[in-house]
Amino acid sequence: MLSPEIVNVWPHNLMSEFNRIDTCVSVFPYVSIDAEFPGIVYHQINIPKHSMESLSPAEFYAVMKRNVDALKLIQLGLTLSSSDGRSHYSWEFNFRDFDSDHDLQNPESISFLKRQGINFLKNKQRGIESWVFAVLFRRIFSEPGKNLKWATFHGPYDLGFLIKILTGMELPESLDGFMMLVRGFFGDEVYDLKEVVRVFGLGGGLEGVARSLNLERVTGKRHKAGSDSLMIMRVFFELKRKCSEEEMNRILQRFKYRLYGLS
Repeated sequence: MLSPEIVNVWPHNLMSEFNRIDTCVSVFPYVSIDAEFPGIVYHQINIPKHSMESLSPAEFYAVMKRNVDALKLIQLGLTLSSSDGRSHYSWEFNFRDFDSDHDLQNPESISFLKRQGINFLKNKQRGIESWVFAVLFRRIFSEPGKNLKWATFHGPYDLGFLIKILTGMELPESLDGFMMLVRGFFGDEVYDLKEVVRVFGLGGGLEGVARSLNLERVTGKRHKAGSDSLMIMRVFFELKRKCSEEEMNRILQRFKYRLYGLS
């Protein structure tokens, strides 16, 4: 059953929703995440924005680190799915860290997120403290033996912002240090579907890939973290349905930790 509900999480229901997540995660072993943040403000010198693919993994990471270190998280979407992909539960965590009046931002990105329905004043006044979220998240997801499978789409920034708030620190200086944290927090199976979809002859952004797979949003808007995390999960399982289990396992084995731009 596909649940169209995305639970909006604020301080008043943060603990109760993490209790729900704790209950679900033992039987919903697939996790997808999406982060919304104030855009990209730093770029590699002499490299056009649309040419980031030409950067080496170390160069890409250096640009990503500079942006993640300087910016603040706005929303995090999280979706849990059953092993057959038929049951999903989604959450959208709203943070208070970002102040749209004073903090560093890409104005075009902020205008777009406002049009998509993000209320920055409400987040600032009523949002979640990221350090409180981090304590609860680590309590559930850092326990050994979870054997979870994590899916992202264009995942370096999503994982980067999440690791930043989980550690309460800037990202490591080196790409190797960052990947050690990815493995440490999320375990053995982390996939970036922007890389995986190439095997199926697909490319572009999440919305375009979803259209190619004949998937429509059942709730929410694009670039809202909860809705995007749900769409990532649906794309993941639609890809799994396109080949045998054995073939998909071979594909996923190839793409473990292969994050867009960092591989």
